[in-house]
Amino acid sequence: MYDPSGGVGGRGGESGVSETTAEQAAAPVATPRGRGPVVAALMLGMALAALDGTVVSTAVPQIVGDLGGLSVFSWLFSGYLLAVTVTLPVYGKLCDTFGRKPVLIAGTVLFLIGSLLCAAAWSMGSLIAFRIVQGLGGGALQGTIQTIAADLYPLKERPKIQAKLSSVWATASVAGPAAGGLLAGYADWRWIFLINLPVGLVALWLVARYLVEPGRAGAGRTRAGRTGAGRTRARTAQAGKAQAGKTEAGATRPPVDWAGAVAVFATGALLLTALVQGGIAWPWLSAPSLGLFGGALALAGVTVLVERRAAEPIIPGWIWRRRTIAAVNLALGALGLLMVAPTVFLPTYAQAVLGLGPIAAGFVLSAMTLSWPVTAALSNRIYTRIGFRLTAVVGITLALLVLLAFPFLPFPGEPWQPALLMLLLGGALGLFQLPLIVGVQSTVPYGERGTTTASVLFCRQVGQSVGAALFGAIANGVLASRLGGATDLDSLAYALDHADDSLRRAVDAAVDYVYLGAAGAAALALLVLLTLAPRRFPVLKEHQDEGSSA
Repeated sequence: MYDPSGGVGGRGGESGVSETTAEQAAAPVATPRGRGPVVAALMLGMALAALDGTVVSTAVPQIVGDLGGLSVFSWLFSGYLLAVTVTLPVYGKLCDTFGRKPVLIAGTVLFLIGSLLCAAAWSMGSLIAFRIVQGLGGGALQGTIQTIAADLYPLKERPKIQAKLSSVWATASVAGPAAGGLLAGYADWRWIFLINLPVGLVALWLVARYLVEPGRAGAGRTRAGRTGAGRTRARTAQAGKAQAGKTEAGATRPPVDWAGAVAVFATGALLLTALVQGGIAWPWLSAPSLGLFGGALALAGVTVLVERRAAEPIIPGWIWRRRTIAAVNLALGALGLLMVAPTVFLPTYAQAVLGLGPIAAGFVLSAMTLSWPVTAALSNRIYTRIGFRLTAVVGITLALLVLLAFPFLPFPGEPWQPALLMLLLGGALGLFQLPLIVGVQSTVPYGERGTTTASVLFCRQVGQSVGAALFGAIANGVLASRLGGATDLDSLAYALDHADDSLRRAVDAAVDYVYLGAAGAAALALLVLLTLAPRRFPVLKEHQDEGSSA
C-alpha cells in the first residue's frame, strides 16, 4: 500500500494514535455539485478573517479624528488578535464535539454582529470592545475553515485547497491596508466593517445550503443514524471494530469543558496582553508587565489542574504527548516567530532605507505571497516521494539561507533585491508549512482533527505575538544605540519622510538584526524537525487509501 508519509505502513511507532475509526465516517461531505460552493464559502470566510486583521491600519487617522482615543488606538489591532488567538483551542474542541458546521455558522454570525457593532461605534472604547467581539468570531473562522478543508479533500488533493486558502489569506492581508485607506478616504471608515455583511451573508448561505455532516460520532450520534455515504466510509475504514465500546446507541454528547475554556481564555489573554503591550504601553520590567506575566503563569497552573480533571478537556494532554503533533506545533510556533520579520519590519525598511512609498513598499512584501501558494500547491509532488518531514526540512533550510542572506544586501540597494529574497522566502515557506499541516491532520481521526488543527494555529499565533515583542525590543535597542536613544521603532514612522543618512543606516542595521533573529527562529524549527518529529508521520489507514486512490 502506498504511504504518502514516505514509507509503507507508516504508524511510525507513535503511541496514542488509533487506526481510522467511525469518526472519519462522520466527516463533512458535499455532492460534486456542492463541494465547489463550500470551497467558495471557505475562501470568503478566510478573506474576512484576514482582511479584518489589517484593514483598520490605514484608517486610523480618520477613526481617531472621529472618535478620539489616540492613546489607546493600538488596541484596535491587539484586541482583535487576542480574541482570535485565545479562542482557537476552544473552537477546535467544539468542532470535534458538536461538528464543524454549527461552529462555523455560529462564529460567522458572531463575526458579522461584531462588524455591525463596530460600524455603529460611538467612542474608541466601544469600537475596541466590538473589535474584540469580531475577534471572538474570527477565531472560529480561522480554525474551522482549515479543519473543514481537510475533511472535504483526500490527502492527495489537500495541497490544492490549502494553496487556495493561503492565496486568499496572503492577498487579503496585503490588500487590507489599501482597501481600508480607500474606504476611509473616499467613503467613511464605518464602511470598513459594513462591507463584511454582504460577504459574510453569502458565505453563511453557502455553508448552510451545501455543507453536509452525515453524523458526528464524537457528538454522540449512533452508527445506525448515518447516511449511506457515511456508512460506506465507515465500512471502508473498518470503523465498527475501532469504535466498539466508544459510542453506544443512544449515547449522549460528552460534556463541554466550560471551566477549561474559561481558564484557557484567561491565561491566553493575560499572556498575550503582556507580550503585545510590553515595551510599548509600559516598560518590560515594570509592575504591569511583571504582574501580567505572573498572573499568566499562575493561571497556567490552574488551567493544567482543571484540564487534568475534565472528562473532555479543551486542550487534551495527547496534543503534547504525541511526537508528531508536538513537533508540528513547535515548528509552526517558530514559523509565526520568523514571519514577524518580513510582515512587520520589511515595509519600514522599504520606506526608510529604500525610499519607497507605502504602496511600493507593500509590493516588495507581496513578492512573498506570489511564490508561497505556488510551492504549497506543488508540495504534494515532493512529500509523496520523500515524506512530510523531509519536505518541511528542505523548505525551512532554504528559508534559513534566505533570511541569513538579507543582512548582506547592499546599502541602500535596489527594491528588486529584497523583493527577490521575499520571492524565494515565500517559496521556501510554502514547502515548509503546508506539508506539516496536511501531515499532522492526516495522523488523527475526524473526532480529533479540529482540536489538532486549532493547536497548530494557536501555536503559530502565539509565535507571532512573541516575535513582535522580541524583535520589537531588538530593533528598538539597535536604533537607540545608533541614534543615542532619541528614536525608537514606534516614533520612526513620523520621521520616514525626512529620514537622513544616519537614520536610514540605523534602520538598516535594526532590520538586519531582526532578520538574523528570524534566521534563529528558522534554525529552531529545523532543530525541532530533526530531533523531535518522527521520520515517517503515522498517517492513518484511511488517509493512505485516499492518497493512493485520489
